[in-house]
Amino acid sequence: MQLSKVLFVTLREDPAEAEIISHKLLLRSCYIRRVSSGIYSYLPLMWRVLRKTSQIIREEMNSIGGQECLLPQLQISDLWEESGRWKTYTEAEGIMFSLIDRQNRELALGPTHEEVVTSIVRDMVVSYKQMPLNLYQIQTKFRDEIRPRFGLMRSREFIMKDAYSFDENLENLQKNYDMVSQAYCNILKRCGLSFKVVEADSGTIGGLASQEFMVLTDVGEDEILYTEDNSYAANVEKAVSIPSSENISPFNIYEERATLNCNTIKKLSEVLNCSSTNIVKNLLYRAIYDNKKSILVLISIRGDQDINEIKLSNELNHLAFKYGASTLLTLQIFDQESELKLINSTFPFGYIGPDLEDSYISIEENLESSFLRIADKTIINLKNFVTGSNKEGYHTVGSNWGKSHKLPELVFDVRRAKEGDKISENSQERLISKKGVEVGHVFQLGTKYSKKMKATFTDKNGEEKPIVMGCYGIGVSRLVQSAVEQNHDKHGIIWPLAIAPYHAIIIVPNVKEKQQMEIAEKIYYDLNSIGIETILDDRTERIGSKFKDAELIGIPYQIVTGRTLKFGKVEVVDRKTKNSQEVIIEELPKLFHEFFKNIKLSSPLI
Repeated sequence: MQLSKVLFVTLREDPAEAEIISHKLLLRSCYIRRVSSGIYSYLPLMWRVLRKTSQIIREEMNSIGGQECLLPQLQISDLWEESGRWKTYTEAEGIMFSLIDRQNRELALGPTHEEVVTSIVRDMVVSYKQMPLNLYQIQTKFRDEIRPRFGLMRSREFIMKDAYSFDENLENLQKNYDMVSQAYCNILKRCGLSFKVVEADSGTIGGLASQEFMVLTDVGEDEILYTEDNSYAANVEKAVSIPSSENISPFNIYEERATLNCNTIKKLSEVLNCSSTNIVKNLLYRAIYDNKKSILVLISIRGDQDINEIKLSNELNHLAFKYGASTLLTLQIFDQESELKLINSTFPFGYIGPDLEDSYISIEENLESSFLRIADKTIINLKNFVTGSNKEGYHTVGSNWGKSHKLPELVFDVRRAKEGDKISENSQERLISKKGVEVGHVFQLGTKYSKKMKATFTDKNGEEKPIVMGCYGIGVSRLVQSAVEQNHDKHGIIWPLAIAPYHAIIIVPNVKEKQQMEIAEKIYYDLNSIGIETILDDRTERIGSKFKDAELIGIPYQIVTGRTLKFGKVEVVDRKTKNSQEVIIEELPKLFHEFFKNIKLSSPLI
């Protein structure tokens, strides 16, 4: 392609809308253009990158027996009602675009396709002989993000590869899961990314287990915790760990102490001259289930620890049946401003104890009349601790479970693991924290969807059983921007060779000089004819502008037809290292084959 014929207009200044470097560079270098909040157009150069990335994904999925298909973006609500996820996605999560058609039917733009693919397989797969089966697609998805940000990192319309496996038992599911996980590692390596595979929460997808594939970057919205020896890695939402030991309590007598204006852990520690590890703090949440039932949840946790709301939500989901519900819709920290009607006017905010009386709860329709009391594991062995007295301006000291206070019956791990924690009591390894961008996620669904949607098969003994499923996603457009976030310098993008829009760019210093253009055009045709994808900058711009644009758009190699032509040579510059060498024109193919020898490129673009 000749650059003069490409839709190509670069920007010298960073767009005001862009917050992170990869977003700025993709906008400046004419890869994407913003249409609206969270909605972007992929311009010609970007489309080549996306196609190459998709082809790498396609090749790796095909290598493990994946069958590519294309599922409808427009989905009927009936299927989502079957799986029980319609309310979760339209109300609780609120991320699904839903609409009503002219026949008054509820429809949605697909954020994911578990329901659709399960409905297809239940109609077509009847025997164990038809499995294992792995179907995948590469397609646009839609999610109504509350706050789209960072360009393609969190957008409302994006390209995703999603795959679904179908097996007769858990053993075969594990084999499929492991194969896809390895394929994902291969994909990310081929795309030139630094990443970690971490344990993850399954979220609204659900299932038995899941892993995320995290690209390491300081602007990532996820926190991952791992050990230096790589024996453990998890998203902070899922991570479990052993916190630092509590300090010995300075109190040995149970009594009330005046603690006026000490409604924070820091102030309380200072006034009582004790460690935050000696304090049991009690936090109030409101949980709302899909049957509109509201529960006030009182959680007791060690003063130096924080609540992991994902872990807490999972536990509350497991308790939904207790309240005649099927799923949790909303969990939020109790809002003193908007929810005062739910409690007595004398409620002791900042001084709550674990034995707060149920009488503080107002009598309201659909409001449970007693607190759901949960203890985090960090408090069960505390002795002579400090906690709220349920009386404004006072705390108790020297408190003990079974004596001054009753330990809540429900004890869970709902704390947020953090950097510096140990992974086990006898381990010397400590957790390290890094930021990451989730570009892939794999799930062992088990029979979560097949049971609800009656997707069954006949096994070798003639018994009817639910199909065992897995699902696997890669955010294609997010992966591409993550590659820019990891590969750039102050001048612009540095594309990994395998996903770069072109392998080389020929820069002609003076297009009016006949020899320069003739040789440039010959190199252009010769390299492209042997699969070295080359673009020719034949614009009449000044040479300085051409070099700046070449560095900005990040093509891996620059070929300059300038002063060395009189010696039968051109200058070849490595965009990443800035190393420059003069090369005899006839030896360019050999040089590029040397560059490519350790890189597994995708099939050439047509």
